[in-house]
Amino acid sequence: MTLAATPTPRFDTFYKHDALSRVLFDYADAHPSLVSVQSIGKSHEGRDIWLAVVTNTATGPDTDKPAFWTDGNIHAAELTASTACLYYLHQLVTSYGVDPTITHLLDTRAIYICPRLNPDGAELALAERPRHIRSSTRRYPFEEDPVEGLTMEDIDGDGRILFMRIPDPHGAYKKCEADPRLMVARQPGEFGGEYYRLMPEGTLTQYDGLTVNVNKDVEGLDLNRNFPTGWRQEFEQVGAGPYPASEPEVRAMIDFIVKHPNIGAAISYHTHSGVILRPMGTQSDDDMIPEDLWTYRRFSDIGAKLTGYPAISIWHDFRYHPKEIITGTQDWVYEHLGALFWVVELWSPQKEAGINGYKWIDWYRDHPVEDDLKLLQWSDQHCEGAAHVDWKPFHHPQLGAVEIGGWDKMNFWRNPPPALREREVKPFPAWMNQIALSLPKLELLRAEVRALGTDTWRVRLAVANSGYLPAYISKRALQRKTVRGVIFEIHLPEGRPEVSLVSGKTRVEGPQLEGHGVKSTLQAFLPAREITADRAFTEWVVRAPRGTRLALSARADRAGAVRTEVTLD
Repeated sequence: MTLAATPTPRFDTFYKHDALSRVLFDYADAHPSLVSVQSIGKSHEGRDIWLAVVTNTATGPDTDKPAFWTDGNIHAAELTASTACLYYLHQLVTSYGVDPTITHLLDTRAIYICPRLNPDGAELALAERPRHIRSSTRRYPFEEDPVEGLTMEDIDGDGRILFMRIPDPHGAYKKCEADPRLMVARQPGEFGGEYYRLMPEGTLTQYDGLTVNVNKDVEGLDLNRNFPTGWRQEFEQVGAGPYPASEPEVRAMIDFIVKHPNIGAAISYHTHSGVILRPMGTQSDDDMIPEDLWTYRRFSDIGAKLTGYPAISIWHDFRYHPKEIITGTQDWVYEHLGALFWVVELWSPQKEAGINGYKWIDWYRDHPVEDDLKLLQWSDQHCEGAAHVDWKPFHHPQLGAVEIGGWDKMNFWRNPPPALREREVKPFPAWMNQIALSLPKLELLRAEVRALGTDTWRVRLAVANSGYLPAYISKRALQRKTVRGVIFEIHLPEGRPEVSLVSGKTRVEGPQLEGHGVKSTLQAFLPAREITADRAFTEWVVRAPRGTRLALSARADRAGAVRTEVTLD
């Protein structure tokens, strides 16, 4: 059998659905023992939501191993998120057998990679005349087209959605004195200058000659608000859908993760801000389970060091409004299931332009003109002037004479320019590998048989967690009762009445297993009291003829499974 060559995708290119599908299946064809591809569901428009399962199947199936999940592109135009997932897949496949870390990772763990949770929205963003909606292409909350107002779209056919400016003495913007290409805010109390009214590029319906209101997208869903934990109706959380998990893309992810309790940690890729976000989204650090907060801080610090991205709390540092909270994937995965979860907001044009010391969301409300000038200089020097497009006259079908130009938000704000995309996602595999290698891992310590009589035997099975994290992952999981202790089983041969249990049960739930992550330093006041809390065993008394073979197994939901056989002798 001749295997296909490993694909070499272009990480400076955003793939449409058909091309992305081919790339994923090319990996599976080239490395069938490492990669398989499956559809976890269909999108609103019927496209497959592909998942790559990456593990060495020679060492066991993915479901018997602790697993790490990563996804991207739940938001339509956040296409670099898909690139991050595809890059990770490529690094895993090409490094297996070469890099000892990745070889050990895929021998002992499973990686689930969903590069595009929202294929419909991405396809719209990649169209010849794109539209940049938030998420799904399903119309929500209403089916009707707007009867008035401005609909954002590319009206001059250049493949970009920019801004329109119209001279207006009551306008809120003016040309920057330092560079007239740049539009900046009019100051409080300022009058007597040349001012402009700014609005998104688009067309108007039923224009009355005076008033312009920008319509909401008719596709008003935000799939990241459709998850069950913290779900609220439209009046409280825009785009959340008619009910929790109403959307097929969200159900696909939820169904897969629920059916795969071996998933102990996850990262979801978004754009943009250049920051790592950690839970919680609905409560402050003071209200978080301390042990979980310490774990999050430890792994977040590792992520910050490996990637150069700061790691911050959603609640404390990344709320769109100080009086509001938003919920999403992170709340469901951590707060509901108790697995570890991070959101990575890839790419920061501000950082690229040399702007430092700003606070993420606050910057978009207000910032100094000097920051805009730095960004404009970055556009000129590193983007060939394409990040900020020079204003050009255009005859608008409803407004008449306007100018179109300004920031290209899709191609330089929501996503890095092509030459920087691979560089931006390159640091993240090392962090994901370290998280995955820290997951709990159930291992066989010993399986013993001791004769108690001519046909009576004591059988003992002992296991241990060799991972850094405890088998339950978080205290939240224990609180929510989403994980069980170790499940031991003895499998008696069918059709042999001479083989029976004298004592014990065929299935026994044992304790939770700690990991080897230390709870305190050697300088702490008290040492850990449970020195071997990473180990557990159970035993059975069996009546059976000498020479009988018995199968034994143990499983921990998030630490995988082990199987062995013993001979009664």
